[in-house]
Amino acid sequence: MKLEKEGMGWIILRNLLILMGLFLILFPLYLVVINSFKTLEEAGKDFFALPSGLNLHNFKELFQNNNYWVFAKNSLIISAVSVGLILVLVPSVSYAIARNFNGKYYKGVYYYLLMGLFIPSQVIMLPVTKLMTNLNMLNRQGLILLYAAYSLTQGVFLFVNYIRGLPFEIEESAYMDGCNVFQTYIRIVIPLVKPMLATLLIMDLLWIWNDFMLPLLILNRSKDIWTLPLFQYNFKTEYSFNYTMAFTAYLMSMLPMLIVYCMGQKHIIKGLTAGSVKG
Repeated sequence: MKLEKEGMGWIILRNLLILMGLFLILFPLYLVVINSFKTLEEAGKDFFALPSGLNLHNFKELFQNNNYWVFAKNSLIISAVSVGLILVLVPSVSYAIARNFNGKYYKGVYYYLLMGLFIPSQVIMLPVTKLMTNLNMLNRQGLILLYAAYSLTQGVFLFVNYIRGLPFEIEESAYMDGCNVFQTYIRIVIPLVKPMLATLLIMDLLWIWNDFMLPLLILNRSKDIWTLPLFQYNFKTEYSFNYTMAFTAYLMSMLPMLIVYCMGQKHIIKGLTAGSVKG
């Protein structure tokens, strides 16, 4: 009986923690949604109350008067090209390392890449900005290359562990059937690592789409190449903050990523679990 009471206590505590977590996540989302449908005057009277009606003025102003679609296109191009490059680069590098892990050069490259996990991004902001300035790459192309480079650390760590856990006999059978290394990689390895590919795609897409710091450092020369996070920051000035328009921009920026995350969250859990256990 005592054990049953202790078990019920843990269940109640667990449920309370889950409810607290849901509140911390959903309450900011609630504020974003309700204030998107308010005028600035209405939001100033009661920030937490529901809107008096379905006011779409903020959305009309966002789409018509602020070049929103230019910044959305920039974010889409940068995110799509960066993720595409990452999906090509990370699995191929990881496969070469995983299948030659006992070689000192490959193992050295692996540990060299892993060192990036322990270096705070704030430490390398100034050197990276100076390097990109000297290379004349303060543009979208330079930002895309930086995203691909930053993704190598965590991506290679996950993929190498996952690939090393795959049975090598399958690849040996492909070699015996006449496949070369590239054919084996494309036809055998890539289908086997699809959970990890989905995990990498979703995680990096969420990061790149919402990133503020790297675009601020790299894309600050021209407003025409800003991304959505930079555009959203523009609603804040030295003396005022148009937070109803900012919340409207936040909501429209969040919606695509919320859909992507809801569709792919099972792949994230599956891929991260497999990548951390195998190897």
